[in-house]
Amino acid sequence: MKTKIAVALILSLISMPAIADWMLSRQGEWPKDWPAELEPLRKQSRTLVGSLADLTFHEIPFSKREEFEAAWPHILKVRSKDSPITLFRSPHKYLGTIKAGVRIWHPPHETRNIWLVVDGEIVDLNRIALPADTKIIDRRFEDTDSN
Repeated sequence: MKTKIAVALILSLISMPAIADWMLSRQGEWPKDWPAELEPLRKQSRTLVGSLADLTFHEIPFSKREEFEAAWPHILKVRSKDSPITLFRSPHKYLGTIKAGVRIWHPPHETRNIWLVVDGEIVDLNRIALPADTKIIDRRFEDTDSN
């Protein structure tokens, strides 16, 4: 009888969805050694830390094309050298909705990756340079739950 109860308990724990706790900061909490040109963007940004994998996301939304284009070269400086840039269509709904901008994410002790949310007006791929030596992953046309 005890074995059946133990097996039932284990099976119920395995089948339960994983609960992930997230910490949200209503401003950008990225490292102070990032480019100084990004400092004015802290107030419009947010940082999320959490999940079972202890991920960190720095989200910088933009509402003006000129502001994004001025920040773009400095955003590229925080990307890890060999990491790809992933393109998402607007609006991107992963952990909250962003219409245009970037999400810079990295697991602990790993590379920093850029997710670029493209709306065609504020973030317009015809107006910015993507690094030639960088792998670009285009997810704008995928039908996924994270978009």
